[in-house]
Amino acid sequence: MTTPDTDDVTPSPTQPAASAAPPAPVAPAAKRPLIERLGLAVIALGLAALFGIIAGAAFVGGEPFLGVMGAIGMLMVLWVGMLTLVRG
Repeated sequence: MTTPDTDDVTPSPTQPAASAAPPAPVAPAAKRPLIERLGLAVIALGLAALFGIIAGAAFVGGEPFLGVMGAIGMLMVLWVGMLTLVRG
């Protein structure tokens, strides 16, 4: 007969798990300044334009899959840029 290891930390199904301390409340992050939000939105517009150029060139070149991927990338960057302005 063997004795159980004392280093075994797996909980037994018959014993309740030790309750962890509740997480500390997190303070909401401060809003970014307007100039920073505008700068990030301008960067997002530039990247969206690049994705749009890629999408257009792909469609003209007969690559519809690449065109759709470029268009989706453009929409995603525009969405994030808009959220940066609105939510800050």
